[in-house]
Amino acid sequence: MLHFRSALGLLAVLAIGMAACNAGASPSVAEPTASATSSTAAASSAPAEAATTVNVTVEEYKVTPEAASAPAGDISFNVTNNGPDDVHEFVVVKTDLAPDALPTKDDGSFDEDGQGVEVLGEVEEIAVGSSEPLDLSLEAGSYVLLCNRVVTEDGETESHYHEGMHAAFTVE
Repeated sequence: MLHFRSALGLLAVLAIGMAACNAGASPSVAEPTASATSSTAAASSAPAEAATTVNVTVEEYKVTPEAASAPAGDISFNVTNNGPDDVHEFVVVKTDLAPDALPTKDDGSFDEDGQGVEVLGEVEEIAVGSSEPLDLSLEAGSYVLLCNRVVTEDGETESHYHEGMHAAFTVE
């Protein structure tokens, strides 16, 4: 019983002390402080979503993404040229056409201005052994990833697209 009375006494002293501290204060609505406002805004905003990274290898004569699809939004393609001999490029094309059915020019290269295709981005001249990024914001749909280099040596023209350097890619 002694402990109960001690606790009641302590509560009474605290209540009197709080009343004394607030005795001169006028009633008002508390304004949020700058730090309270910024914490509230930060807590209510959604965190920025990180880009989806898709590693892609280009080499004679294929384009190989590590994943065949990615979610819609920001996509960061990390393109590595495994050569072994040629410089390559990386082109992202939005289309409903099959990867091997894109419009072409007389030299066998992909016609970037052809009907039914939209070039969304590219990285030119990726040296053998190096990697280059390509950051794009992509909506749901069908895409083709390809190399569109054309090399002429000793009178012969070689189109990397025509040689099979293309792959289907889906954004969901």
